[in-house]
Amino acid sequence: MGQTLVNLKKEGGIGWIELCDPPANTYTYEMMRQLDDAILDCRTDDNVHVLVLRGAGEKFFSAGANIQMLQTVTPRFKYFFCLHANETLNRLEQTPKLVIAALNGHTVGGGLEIAMAADIRIARKDAGKVGLPEINLGVLPGTGGTQRLCRIVGKSKAIELMTSGSLFSFEEAKALGIINDIYPSEGFFEKVAAYAKQFAPPGKASKAVGLIKRSVQSGAEVPFSESLAIERELQQQLFQSEDAKEGLTAYVEKRQANFKGK
Repeated sequence: MGQTLVNLKKEGGIGWIELCDPPANTYTYEMMRQLDDAILDCRTDDNVHVLVLRGAGEKFFSAGANIQMLQTVTPRFKYFFCLHANETLNRLEQTPKLVIAALNGHTVGGGLEIAMAADIRIARKDAGKVGLPEINLGVLPGTGGTQRLCRIVGKSKAIELMTSGSLFSFEEAKALGIINDIYPSEGFFEKVAAYAKQFAPPGKASKAVGLIKRSVQSGAEVPFSESLAIERELQQQLFQSEDAKEGLTAYVEKRQANFKGK
């Protein structure tokens, strides 16, 4: 049996995925493989409605790729490592369930690249910094960082941040739109759990939440006419769902809908 580098816990409709190689939770090929397995597990489990990513310990969400590993492998392995990591994060981004990154510590390099593949990022106050400092190693953020950051902050600011390699506070990251919110340190994960549960049944139609995400993620990458076609197709799927029937009936009957995520 190999080392467990990703822990998965399912509780109250939430799939908690923990990167577990403290203190820095740097990732290797094996961690990415285990992360991929956890994402697929949650994606195919009808009882999981929201995914939450976190880092083990209190100092780091993740410091990115394991530099010692990269020093010892061939250029060809480095290429396939990046390819596999990209496929894993693409799977996370395209999973039709809401994904929240709970940034409990420093979130730098590939750690920020993982976080940017989530839909919503919530940071723990005064717990660390964020940034993509790969320029200081003579490389670029090669796990989707150049593409996801420019889509969040715009091309000019993304180029500035990545070519300077600067690290900045969670507050600065929030002002740039990289982070959605900052929660107090005390009871951080409990607050994140409470936030996540609002997107799960019975209060929310989680299938609709997931397909809203899919419509936005997929539609943003194609021409407008094609994005409208994607939207119509996903809407048709929802019209056939139990939750849509419940939501429409509850509205007519003037009562609170009781969704089941189906």
